[in-house]
Amino acid sequence: MINIGIVGYGYWGPNLVRNFVENNKCQVLYICELDRGKWPRIQRKYSDIILTNNYDDLLKDPCLNAIVIATPVSTHYPLAKQALLSKKDIFVEKPLTTKITEAEDLNKLAEDNGCVLFVDHTFKYSPPVIKIKEILDRGELGEIQYITSSRINLGLHQKDISVICDLAPHDLSILFYWLDEDPVEISVRGKGFIREDIPDVAFINMKFPSGILANIHISWLSPIKLRKTVIVGSKKMLVFDDTQPVEKIKIYDKGISNSDAENFYPNYRTGNIISPSIDTAEPLRLGINHFLECVEQRKKPSTGGEDAIRVAKALQYAEKSLKMGGRLLKKC
Repeated sequence: MINIGIVGYGYWGPNLVRNFVENNKCQVLYICELDRGKWPRIQRKYSDIILTNNYDDLLKDPCLNAIVIATPVSTHYPLAKQALLSKKDIFVEKPLTTKITEAEDLNKLAEDNGCVLFVDHTFKYSPPVIKIKEILDRGELGEIQYITSSRINLGLHQKDISVICDLAPHDLSILFYWLDEDPVEISVRGKGFIREDIPDVAFINMKFPSGILANIHISWLSPIKLRKTVIVGSKKMLVFDDTQPVEKIKIYDKGISNSDAENFYPNYRTGNIISPSIDTAEPLRLGINHFLECVEQRKKPSTGGEDAIRVAKALQYAEKSLKMGGRLLKKC
């Protein structure tokens, strides 16, 4: 049995606690939460779990195998570093950190201390995302031309990070997984409307070595919730709408070609729309299963330190481009 301590019971913490408690491969021994106002609610639901506001209680317990960190992003690095130095395996909410040097340091610490470093890039464990990876690898869409992604909603505004660092890690980790390459160019425009110093809307444009273009629209300031990705290929097109209860993926046999090289005579093709069958398992549950498997078998997670470094690098370039007024930055 793997003994777990969970740090932070804010927005995402309750979901993590629920999933770890329901998993029969582990036992949650601790919940560490600084806000004592939340304690009665936690105790009513989880009376057999030790509540503490002292992180050292977790670090010093020799029976504790792993620590789950679900605190503000600015605290990830120091908390994760302390856990790794105490030789605890760690599960960290995304992003691991927004700085490349910190991500690299934590990755090296994990390797040096023989610890598992897992980053909760949840969507890499999402059945629809995995299915799309299979579709792309089979070449079903043909040569990929461009990808657009929208992740917008009304809130939740963060106090310590921009909308880029809050929401873009999802789409960046998905794109890197699908394409298996990192961007060579990035340009970002955005603005803070609620607080000028914290951007709440951003448009990220990227170019990849293969020539694929990608655009990510992220916002905390939208009247509707949208989680939609469009992939345009030379043969077919795909739409992934994660807000839909069924038929999250639709493959459109649509396209356009030019039959005359000298004159523009476009030929439009409209065929069938197919929605492949996909598993309905909860991505977070699947990610936790993978983390626990890595702890048991002492192997590297698919969303480990190296994956976190790739995302941190893109986030750092994105933030830099935004501060420079959307300047195009190369060699990400």
